[in-house]
Amino acid sequence: MRKRLVLFVLYCLSASYAFTQSVSFEMTAPRTVVVNQQFRLNLTLETSGSNGRNVQLPQITDIEQLYGPVLSSYYESTQIINGKSTNSRTEVYTFTLLPKKEGKFTIPKATVQVGNSEYKSNELSITVLPPDKADQAASANQDQGQQAAQSSGQTSSSGLRDDNVFIRTIVGKTSVYENEAIPVSFKLYFNLGISSLSNAKFPDYEGFTASELETSDQADMENYNGRNYKTVTIKRMILYPQRSGSLTITSGKLDAVIQVPTPQRSRSFFDFDIMGYSEVKKTLVSPQVTINVKPLPPGKPASFVNSSVGDFKLTSTISKTNMKSDEAVTIKVAVSGAGNLKLIKVPEIVFPNDFEVLDPTVNTNIAASGASGSKTVEYNAIPRYPGDYTIPAAEFSYFNPSTGKYYTLKTEEYKLHVEQGSGSGTSTAAITSGTNKEEIRFLGKDIRYIKTEGYNFKNGKIFFGTLSYWLFYIIPALLFAVLFIIYRKQAAENANIALVRTKKANKVASKRLKTADKLLKDNKKDAFYEEILRAVWGYLSDKLNIPVAELTKDNVEANLVQYGVEDELVGDFRDILDTAEFARFAPAESGGGMSELYDRTVQAIDRMESKIKKQGGKE
Repeated sequence: MRKRLVLFVLYCLSASYAFTQSVSFEMTAPRTVVVNQQFRLNLTLETSGSNGRNVQLPQITDIEQLYGPVLSSYYESTQIINGKSTNSRTEVYTFTLLPKKEGKFTIPKATVQVGNSEYKSNELSITVLPPDKADQAASANQDQGQQAAQSSGQTSSSGLRDDNVFIRTIVGKTSVYENEAIPVSFKLYFNLGISSLSNAKFPDYEGFTASELETSDQADMENYNGRNYKTVTIKRMILYPQRSGSLTITSGKLDAVIQVPTPQRSRSFFDFDIMGYSEVKKTLVSPQVTINVKPLPPGKPASFVNSSVGDFKLTSTISKTNMKSDEAVTIKVAVSGAGNLKLIKVPEIVFPNDFEVLDPTVNTNIAASGASGSKTVEYNAIPRYPGDYTIPAAEFSYFNPSTGKYYTLKTEEYKLHVEQGSGSGTSTAAITSGTNKEEIRFLGKDIRYIKTEGYNFKNGKIFFGTLSYWLFYIIPALLFAVLFIIYRKQAAENANIALVRTKKANKVASKRLKTADKLLKDNKKDAFYEEILRAVWGYLSDKLNIPVAELTKDNVEANLVQYGVEDELVGDFRDILDTAEFARFAPAESGGGMSELYDRTVQAIDRMESKIKKQGGKE
């Protein structure tokens, strides 16, 4: 009996330990790889208990496991909070894989043993690209001494070809109807290092209404015209043509500083060639795209409006159909689907004349794609009198470009039975239910009667001509004069917009640098570099009184020199901008640490402020 009790206690303790143990097991790998080129897959195990063991990755068809699992990194930390010690371990296991076939693959869940339990990781989807045709041609022509890298594209004297770095305008479709959604993106392709990107200018989209979508700074890989490129989507838009005919999406421009490999002769005794890099500045231009816009066909329904082009559904709901005359009824009408939901007109519900109708509430939800979602209108109304009422159906018509036809949808027809409320004939009502709370509405009581009883009027002392009487006029007059002088002074200062911006430049930059410091501590690289760029560009824009959109590195340098800033500080600002822009768009090529860049930015702005103070605050 005692032995069984001991075993039971040990089992409970082990079960409690396993229950309280925190385990995280995550798989990471590149989203895009190239066939017959090795890549690494990492499995990160975080645990507060035992070490991991028996890490297993299932076999994947057409992807060979060359090495692994190898414990590539391991670190352990201990925290003591309120006298309680907590251990944390992080182990990273690495597999080296070789894809043998192009296509899309799913890497199944890996497993690991921690204590007496087995844990599984997440799944991953990867795309395997075909080999770069330039690499294949170079290998085939190696014996003949030919350089296939020059087999396509025009090569300049700097060694930079047109197909090394370029921008594409990617349009979802080029033949559409009026107000039909057109997804458009501007994508940067590069197979060389990029030091910086600046002076981006995009089209004005004349003849379209435009809605901008969020983009990610994360680089990806893509096979285009037989070549493998790193890609970054610079801008994403949804365009809606507003007239028929031929409309043109004009060219965009972007300045890039590109690192071009340059063979150099070694000066050592052995005299061999080494590979260096030269920086070449190039203006990248996106191609124009012509859109053929067809007019909407005849036969438009009476309830059709021009923005209703797409594929939609119509739904409606009512909060109640049996109620009292002092209660509110809510009807929600929702249009969902694909189209210009921001400008679409949801059908209007018409209530009987005996209803007090409140202002409707509109809620629009747009999906990440930008061209789909829903738009909901909520109507609230209060019946004045009891009786039976009918709320007629509302119509919504749209044109579906896929079928080339018009469609008409209707909401439900609702019949309401209203009984007498707590009032007599009319109601004093307030909305107390539903999603939209409105203020109290008094219905049928247009006149409030004057109370004539309960007041006692007595003769008092004469107030006219006393000291209190005159102070009652003098004190407000003096306060008005003081406030008027202060207001005029502030208005004069605020009228000088340049002076206000210059005074607030350091304060605004400090706020952005605090945000950058938090992002640095959280190791959010892309957001950190973005905030550094905002801080520096914004600071220079305010100090030099130049709009951010007109700032370039060249005119910043010229204006800083004219401002009296020494060349060393001017160079520091330029180097900070170059480093942040390069790290943002080409992280793999970036040099220097995030902490170093943050310190240099703070020091550069402090030195600028110190110089201004020495000059007696003159801007």
